[in-house]
Amino acid sequence: MKLSDIDVPKSLLFGVAAAVVAPVLLPVVGAVVRPVLKTAIKGGILLYHKGRELVAEVVESVEDLTAEAKAEMEPKQAAPETT
Repeated sequence: MKLSDIDVPKSLLFGVAAAVVAPVLLPVVGAVVRPVLKTAIKGGILLYHKGRELVAEVVESVEDLTAEAKAEMEPKQAAPETT
């Protein structure tokens, strides 16, 4: 596409129309999009917290298993004799 192929009057008309419509249209679109974005962010925060809880539970389980495995590996001491 060459620069000479551009329809200048049509492009200018489109630019002016966009400049006139944008200030009216953007607040309306923003009013609709804002609650949707807010809900999505809330959902993301909830998922983040649930994920942290899940990871904490998994870490606790692994730590418990590790402690059990180490306890099984230690040499068993004979029970003290009682007289």
